[in-house]
Amino acid sequence: MVSIAPTTTADKLHDLLARHDFRGLKQLLPTLAAPDLAHLIDHQPVAELLIVFRLLPLAQATRVFEYLTPSAQNQLLGQLAPEQLTAMLNHMAPDDRTNLFERLPPAFVRTQVERLAPEQRRITLELLGFPHDSVGRLMTPDYIALREDWSMTDVFDFIRRHGASAETVTMLYVVDEKGILLDDIHIRDFLMQPPTAHVRDIMDRRFVCLSAQQSQEKALADFRRHQRIALPVTDAHGVLLGIVTLDDILALREREDTEDMQKLGGSEALDEPYLQIPLFKMVQKRAGWLVVLFLGEMFTATAMGFFEGEIEKAVVLALFVPLVISSGGNAGSQATSLIIRAMSLGEVTVGRWWQVMRRELLAGLALGVILGIVGTIRIALWQGLHLRDYGPHWVPLALAVGFALVGIVLWGSLAGSMLPLLLKKVGFDPATSSAPFVATLVDVTGLVIYFTVAYAFLHGTLL
Repeated sequence: MVSIAPTTTADKLHDLLARHDFRGLKQLLPTLAAPDLAHLIDHQPVAELLIVFRLLPLAQATRVFEYLTPSAQNQLLGQLAPEQLTAMLNHMAPDDRTNLFERLPPAFVRTQVERLAPEQRRITLELLGFPHDSVGRLMTPDYIALREDWSMTDVFDFIRRHGASAETVTMLYVVDEKGILLDDIHIRDFLMQPPTAHVRDIMDRRFVCLSAQQSQEKALADFRRHQRIALPVTDAHGVLLGIVTLDDILALREREDTEDMQKLGGSEALDEPYLQIPLFKMVQKRAGWLVVLFLGEMFTATAMGFFEGEIEKAVVLALFVPLVISSGGNAGSQATSLIIRAMSLGEVTVGRWWQVMRRELLAGLALGVILGIVGTIRIALWQGLHLRDYGPHWVPLALAVGFALVGIVLWGSLAGSMLPLLLKKVGFDPATSSAPFVATLVDVTGLVIYFTVAYAFLHGTLL
């Protein structure tokens, strides 16, 4: 048998793990960047994860652990030796450690916090003391703080001593003796100064900062508006508490977008990756909304029953119910998706509801006219080509379908655009106004519009 040598780093790593070649692993692992190594081992059995982590140096093991998915992290937490786990937690970035702790059982967290080094324990307890969705949970206290009377030589000496433990040295922060933030300065401004210049010489005392108590959603908007890689976090008195960096914001943005997409599809947000969440838990998260939507659709049957007499007199009306109702639901789903995304990007606020309504009024009317014309032409074409005989009153029937489409599409656009704003106004997540929910709402009300318009056009003929 001819053995084939591994051709990629992934193949080589998995081959070494399969053969338990610890010497080869010790040579290979240090050459891999933490994000790449985490990606390669993320879905491996826990036994292989343990082999990797026992062979990695502490600093690299900590970095790799931070990049693993929550499910892989949970597997390791239950298997690592207590001493190794404590050492890794002590070396983790405070914000990453806080994110890990807030999704673990309280009893386990309490034990691990007690094992942390005194300084790391103090930082962790401070961060965990902030509200769950606040900026305080995102920030890290690892930053470079300067004094305004320092020279450039003092600044770079300080960076050389403490820069390795800082989250970033791209942005430097000037504080007074009480810790109050005075300025934030990009490091390139220091690099352009002579050694004898002082920090105060390049200060303009204009800076943007976050409040530790403000919501993470507002922090996202601030990062987007100011295009920063890091923003300082202060308390109510202006004291610098920490910084939030772009990598934390990107992770938050991905998490928020994922939740919004899942809610828009008519499901609760999943807490774990799709292929790793237990089947029962996934069914549980999807069943609730499906039951609500099913009960909502029952009102459609009720509405159909209310117009049962009209349907008996003109059975042909029932042929166009799916066509007309689905058009309204589609228009509503379009509108709600566009508005939720615009709200997420800060383009639309509750205070601008009238502008949204005016735009959707015009857009819905235009879309309704387009679909109404298409629907009318469709009936006329089928009648003219003898593909379907709609009877002697096919003209008022075609007009009824066309005008009903105008009204239903217009109503769907208005309902789909206003519902997210209404939910935001009363304090709910706009993403819960999912596309299926809007479609169900428009289905029920659309039937009323359809049969009302049909009665107006066909009264005295078919009805």
